[in-house]
Amino acid sequence: MATYLDFEEPLLALEEQIEQTKEIGASTEVDMTDKINELEKKLKAQTKEIFTKLSPWQRVQLSRHPDRPYTLEYIEAMTKGEFQELHGDRNVKDDKAIVGGFGMLDGRSVMFIGQQKGVNTKMRQYRNFGMPNPEGYRKALRLMKMAEKFNKPIITLIDTPGAFPGLEAEERGQGEAIARNIYEMMRLKVPVICIIIGEGASGGALGIGVGDKVVMMENSWYSVISPENCSTILWRSWDYKEVAAESLKLTSTDMKKNKLIDDIIKEPLNGAHRDRETAFANVQKAILGYLRELDPIEPLKRINDRIEKFSKMGVYK
Repeated sequence: MATYLDFEEPLLALEEQIEQTKEIGASTEVDMTDKINELEKKLKAQTKEIFTKLSPWQRVQLSRHPDRPYTLEYIEAMTKGEFQELHGDRNVKDDKAIVGGFGMLDGRSVMFIGQQKGVNTKMRQYRNFGMPNPEGYRKALRLMKMAEKFNKPIITLIDTPGAFPGLEAEERGQGEAIARNIYEMMRLKVPVICIIIGEGASGGALGIGVGDKVVMMENSWYSVISPENCSTILWRSWDYKEVAAESLKLTSTDMKKNKLIDDIIKEPLNGAHRDRETAFANVQKAILGYLRELDPIEPLKRINDRIEKFSKMGVYK
């Protein structure tokens, strides 16, 4: 059963009407084609009206939609099953919130790394709700270094509400692990493409978010803090999360306008959760295009361009 957000409910009502009309036509043998066509036309128009006027908070809601595809689904679709997951940081343990390994992308071997959320309650606990521990970031760095050793491009898929904030994570060096990744990713000799496919929150996203191309899917968000936590700090309540979402300028269009990302990957009109195959195809097409652009560049120039790009961000004296 598909899940509908509050602003998607008019679409649900129309879809139910279409199904009922089809059932009436099938059971009574009355030709309902004209009525069905009329309702489908109305559904298409309503979908366009809703999804072309989304507020920042509604985009945040879409990025968290329970039916939205997660990292492993993108990898599975793009590699057509030719993916070998690799485990462990060779130090503490295997963090299930970070997945990674070699996969075949259009006949070419690449390293995929990303945060993975769970599809049900048990899997969400198993994946720690997509919040990595230090060993997750150290596993990611180990895989990046392996990709560099074998001269394979790196694709990171970002979808996290943030790095795990627990005491044990801090004891094992959460801040150092993320900082080390940022430092090392700046200096990787191979092409690095970072894609925010859902939530891109704080250092949890930055830990695998430094690349030659940093891009966002249309209905994702990228910010130093979530709207709810921002609202809690500023207003001592979650009630102002919509105002916070507007003020944080966290949408893909705002991030592109502020030159904090390089590009936006279009989603199907009604979101990646309603048309997964198109979303997968759009991401794959974008990655292949970026690789064609990055491949001819000399490694040293690629590193210098990457450092310069991130050094330009922000306003300082």
